[in-house]
Amino acid sequence: MTADSSLRTVKAWPFEEAAKVADRIAAAGKATALFETGYGPSGLPHIGTFGEVARTTWVRQAFERMTGLKGRLLAFSDDMDGLRKVPDNVPNGDLLRQHLGKSLTAIPDPFGTHESFGHHNNARLRAFLDAFGFEYEFASATDYYRSGRFDAALLRMLECHEEVRQVILPTLGPDRRATYSPFLPVHPRTGVVMQVPVEEARPQDGTIVWRDPESGERFETPVTGGHVKAQWKADWAMRWYALGVDYEMSGKDLIDSVKLSSAICRVLGAEPPVSMTYELFLDAQGQKISKSKGNGLTIEEWLRYAPPESLAYFMYGQPGRAKRLHFDVIPRATDEYLQQRERLRASPDPANPDWHIHGGEVPNSPEPPLTFGMLLNLATVAAADTPERLWKFVRNYAPGATPETQPLLGQLVEYAVAYARDFVLPGLTPRAPTAEERPCFQALVDLLRAHQAEIEALPPGLPQAERIQVDVYDAGRREPFIQVMKDGSPGVARGWFNALYQVLVGADQGPRFGSLAAAYGVPETIRLVEEALARPSDAAGAAPEAEAASA
Repeated sequence: MTADSSLRTVKAWPFEEAAKVADRIAAAGKATALFETGYGPSGLPHIGTFGEVARTTWVRQAFERMTGLKGRLLAFSDDMDGLRKVPDNVPNGDLLRQHLGKSLTAIPDPFGTHESFGHHNNARLRAFLDAFGFEYEFASATDYYRSGRFDAALLRMLECHEEVRQVILPTLGPDRRATYSPFLPVHPRTGVVMQVPVEEARPQDGTIVWRDPESGERFETPVTGGHVKAQWKADWAMRWYALGVDYEMSGKDLIDSVKLSSAICRVLGAEPPVSMTYELFLDAQGQKISKSKGNGLTIEEWLRYAPPESLAYFMYGQPGRAKRLHFDVIPRATDEYLQQRERLRASPDPANPDWHIHGGEVPNSPEPPLTFGMLLNLATVAAADTPERLWKFVRNYAPGATPETQPLLGQLVEYAVAYARDFVLPGLTPRAPTAEERPCFQALVDLLRAHQAEIEALPPGLPQAERIQVDVYDAGRREPFIQVMKDGSPGVARGWFNALYQVLVGADQGPRFGSLAAAYGVPETIRLVEEALARPSDAAGAAPEAEAASA
């Protein structure tokens, strides 16, 4: 790949991160860069896993384009860690409970499909990453420890045992401070990863000495060959040192861990990797998302209602800012992704988020003629409970479109039906027009009926939408929505457009009404307004307060 140093000036965070990695690689004289993401396989992959791998992938891609050098992404599973508690979302909890404390790869698989619980979750992780097309290398902590890949680094940590302890001790309470060691021996009889004091560190022998707290028996255990597991922060540092990791990002909750692991990495004799801290996700109420609380949005739930690229787009924007992750963000993220996709096709700008989402390539499938928001509104007013019913109205706007000729549109139609059914329709209650509003709605019916033939003679899509919008404005240029503009001409207050959606849909706002009516069809739009006029008005009702708007 040819280097493009001009990409250093691109105002996009993946290039800013990539420039830091490029400087590190140049200083070290390396020909490749190692990017790492970590995974704790005591649970199943989740939306945060996707976010970390996706974001790291974008930095790796930016690095390769910028430097012309190869970047490797290592997805590292910490599967030698001991199981401390039984997860709530797995079967056969009693089976796992018998093996608490053992490495995840030394515990039977409660699902009955793999040789261990760790192997099962590793397979789930790989299938998860493969489903999104990520380019990565998988690494198992168990394999690396047992094969000797970490032996030299572990022996080095044994040489620096007291220095490593001094990095961690100030962060611990008095009791833990008295017993802390970076090494956790694996019990030679039970297989439990022991959290015990190390009585002696013997660098000359490559061993540690410890005592079984129950039997009092004393053991001398080599730190090599998978006989020990390093404590979390020491393990992270040892991994960076052993593998030469150049870049790893992590969440805000690990800021202190990054600092301590970086200090240990320097004690071992290496410079820690370039790091980036990303913010955590919040729920709809602004509370931190917790897997145990179940107050977040799962990746399966997102993908039930929108394409994976929309989730990637959500992950791309401002990773250093906390984001509310709930169902309401899905439509906006989807439409913003589609907007950037269209811009990318017009101009392949590396600052465009979709440039990164699509690996620097321009998508070659046709752009959908309707936004996701428009499809949602169309599914709502049409009460479309199946994709086939929604397609009937979509073809009013885009004649000849099919799921085969417009594959992305076909996916969006299915997503829109599902989202409208589950989240929009149950909460909508269209109101009756007030007595003051009725003349405007009646005028809209009269104008559409008078101009129906003229509108339908125009090409479908935007031409019809623009012509209908003229009638929408004309209908609103009367009390209570008429508004005098700065040039003295009669305009329309924003309250008219709010009223349209409140009365006809049950929502406070929506897309440009002319586009919605063009897709719904003039006869169906007339029928919709007439049904609203047939509802009795609340005598005490009043028109919504007019807001300033331009005609």
